[in-house]
Formats: sequence, C-alpha cells, structure tokens
Amino acid sequence: MNAKRLRQIELLRQAEQQRLDCLKSPAERNQWGQFATPAALALSLTTYACKLFGGGPIRFLDPALGTGAFFSALSQSVPSRLIESAEGVELDPLFADAARELWGMAGLNVRRGDFTSEPAPKRRANFILTNPPYVRHHHLDPVHKQRLRERLFGSLRMKMSGLAGLYCYFLLLSHDWLDEQGLGLWLVPSEFMDVNYGSSLRHYLSERVTLLHLHRFSPHDVQFADALVSSCVVVFRKSLPPAAHLVKFSYGGGIEAPEREARLTLPALRASRKWTQLLERPSAVPADEPRLGELFDIKRGLATGANSFFILTPGQMRDWGIPRACVKPILPSPRHLGADVISALPNGDPDVEPRLYLLDCAEPEEVIRSRWPRLYDYLQKGHREGVPDSYLASHRAPWYAQERRPAAPFLCTYMGRAGRRNSAFRFLWNRSQATAHNVYLLLYPKAHLTAAIETRPALAEQVFNALQRIAPSRLVSEGRVYGGGLHKVEPRELAQAPAVEILKLIGSHARVERQRALFADTLQP
Repeated sequence: MNAKRLRQIELLRQAEQQRLDCLKSPAERNQWGQFATPAALALSLTTYACKLFGGGPIRFLDPALGTGAFFSALSQSVPSRLIESAEGVELDPLFADAARELWGMAGLNVRRGDFTSEPAPKRRANFILTNPPYVRHHHLDPVHKQRLRERLFGSLRMKMSGLAGLYCYFLLLSHDWLDEQGLGLWLVPSEFMDVNYGSSLRHYLSERVTLLHLHRFSPHDVQFADALVSSCVVVFRKSLPPAAHLVKFSYGGGIEAPEREARLTLPALRASRKWTQLLERPSAVPADEPRLGELFDIKRGLATGANSFFILTPGQMRDWGIPRACVKPILPSPRHLGADVISALPNGDPDVEPRLYLLDCAEPEEVIRSRWPRLYDYLQKGHREGVPDSYLASHRAPWYAQERRPAAPFLCTYMGRAGRRNSAFRFLWNRSQATAHNVYLLLYPKAHLTAAIETRPALAEQVFNALQRIAPSRLVSEGRVYGGGLHKVEPRELAQAPAVEILKLIGSHARVERQRALFADTLQP
C-alpha cells in the first residue's frame, strides 16, 4: 500500500476513533479502560521499536487493537513486504468492526474477543505493540478477576494481587503469544513501578525476560488527554536476561530524547521496591536510616462512605436537633486551612472555618428514637437515601457509628500538587481534639515519642518543625505520581520518609530503643 493511501486511511481512523469515543460517556470509557493512543505517540514508539527489532519478517500482534493505531504506525514505519502477518484482538465489537473495515485489505486479521480468554496461536508473534486497557481492579467482576488469576498461575505459575489492574494481566498473559526472542513494547500506567500490587510485574520484567528499556514520561506531560494517569513505555525481549545485563531507564521527554537516563543492573532492580526512585532519588539513602514509621503509627483518616450525610455543619445540627453527644469535631479539607498549626477553642474544637462535626453514635436506633427523636428522623432520611446500603456503612454496626480515628497531633495531606513551598505534601500540627477524614494521613506518636513529649511539652513543636523540614523530594520519591503532577502518598510510603532529625531531638533513650528493635529484627527467622 502506498504512502498516500496509508495517510488517507490513518485520517479516516482518527475520525472513526473520535466518533466511537463520543458514543460512550467518560464513566463508561473508564470502565472499559479505553484511552486511545495519540497517533504521533504511536508512530514515535513504533519507529523506536523497529530499530530494536533487528530486522527480518515481522509477525505483529496488538492484543488491545482499538481502531489500529499501532498497526497504522507499523505500516508507515516499514515496507509492507516485511510484515509477514498481523493480528489484532479487540473486545469492543464497534472497535473491532471499525478496525476490520479500515485495515482488513492491508492484511490485518482482526479477532473479536477477550484477549485474556483467547487461546494462544501455534504461530506466535514476534513483535507486540500495544496500549492495553487501563481498567482499575474495582471495575473487574470478582468472577472475571478470579479467572484471570487462575489463568496467570496456569501460564506462568505467578500469583497476582487482587488490586492489580487489567493491563498487568494483559502483559503477563502475552508471554504465551510471543515467540522466543520476540520483542514487546507496552504503553502502560507507571504505577506498577512502585505499588505493592505491581511486584509480580516487576518480578517478571527483571527475572523472566530481558528488559531493554523502561521510559517514564514526566507526569506533567500527560500522554492521554482524557485520563489522569502517568504513563511509561516498557520494552523487553522474550529471553532470559544475561547475568551482566544493563537495563536502560529514562525519564521525561520522548523515548529517544529523554531528559535523564541511566543504565541499571538487574540486582539493583530486583532489590528496589520502588523503581521510580532509581532515577529520581537525589542521593543514596543508608539502609539503616531512621524512618517515620519507627516513631509514628501512620493511618489514613476515617472514611465515612457518605460525607454529605455524616459530616454536618452547626446549622444542620440545629435544624435536626442532633445532640453534641452524638458528634465529634472533624477537620475540613486542607484547602480551608490557612495555617499549618490548628489551634483549639476552649472546648477542644478546632479554631477553623468551616466548623464541621462528624455524626458518630453507637446507640441502637430504638434508643435514639426515644432519647433524640429528631436525630432518629435524620437517620430515617439516611435510610430513604440508601446510606446504610453503601459499602462502608453496611459493614459497620450500627451503620452510623464511625471507625476509630481519635485526634492525631500531627497530620500530612494525602495528595497534592507541588506549589506550596514547592512541596506536594503538607504537614499540620493539630492542637485540637478534631479527627480527620481520608484526605489526611494521621501520625500517632509511638510510646517512646509520646513519653518524650509528655516529659518535655516543648518537644511537640520541635517535632512538627522537623516534619516540615523533610525534603519535598524525599516525600515525593516515597509516594507515587499521576498525570498532571498529582502526587499521592500512602501510610506505608510515608512511614519510609526520613526521621533522623526527630530521632536526634528525642535523645539517647530513643536511640537505645531503636537499636533494640533493629537487633530484634535480625534475630527473626
């Protein structure tokens, strides 16, 4: 097919892609994981993959075909005589029909079906280019998820976390479709590089195949206009890696002109629990560096399941006659807090606006009906709105009693973008009796730190100042990042942040306790 005809078909493909995307709402496309690969990106990645392929006949496969962006890019990158065979698998019938209509005459065989259920062909592909569906785990039916896990175990004898997204299964199950020495290029979310549920994928890439290149796009350079996700490109060859193999890691810019790059050994990859840190960490961190998790129990703020019902203003409490005994003060969103120190009113409430209270009562509804009739009426309103049937409320007894999250003296925002003092995260000193919901992480001092603060009350402010001095780059490197530069840190990740300065503040007793803990860890089998 000549170049002019290819350009014409590609323009038709882009128009058809836009038309089909408009047939689904954003929520529906999110559930399908349908985020189209931009044409320019598909061509850039395909051109790069062809350079690595090494020549010879190409047996192409795209297990998440869509309208055929990667097949189009391949047809533009190499002469048609080099494409021995081409196959695409697509679950959505509308997209499968469109791809068949566009590319059938060009030699693309479109298989309509679920790639994760399809049997691998006898004649395997040697060149996979794809952008698999980004379907989050909570959109996967439990039966479907169990089938995926069983099939993965049957194929690779690997177990997968129930929190893994569909793209992880796509990549791993493609192992049986790819010929020995075949090349795979995958455009996937970069989250697997850091999260616990990405460990199976990291193991596969560092142990079972030869990982050639892992390029992470800058989170500020969002590749998909309709998805808030930080993307990366994974390129590997299906062969066991040589012992001295070096993997190319790069970050930012295009895959062939990155902002930073390095060659990393396989032992470095296998030993790292967060692959993004391998390029971004400002300096090597001693293995025995004190961590916040040694000084604090760190928990997510409480999740009500229905904030609009359970979090009340003073006006709502008056209107419904809700007694103070059945609520507790709760902090508003961080954007409402102008200061980093939350002062307390004489009754322990936070001196902030808006003033908010959390409905939290353990009395049975029969008791509430006789003691506080208006509160009972409010609960009946919740019944009519289906609040007790929501997931979190249905797992509480009674449904309007909240999980235990007492006021924490120190807080950290759960997510954010760099801006305030060039930090994506913000520490707060909570001097009130207010709890906090799940946009915060709650830092509860452990026994030895609590004892030190009780002995020296001025130490609380010093600890808070030390928390604020933790380098923003360290907090960011422990967390994860999404498209558009949105950073998030989970409790276990914040627990890995450095605590050297705080340990110095609380003195020799704490150092002795820490050495005991470290020594005890070495004695465990």
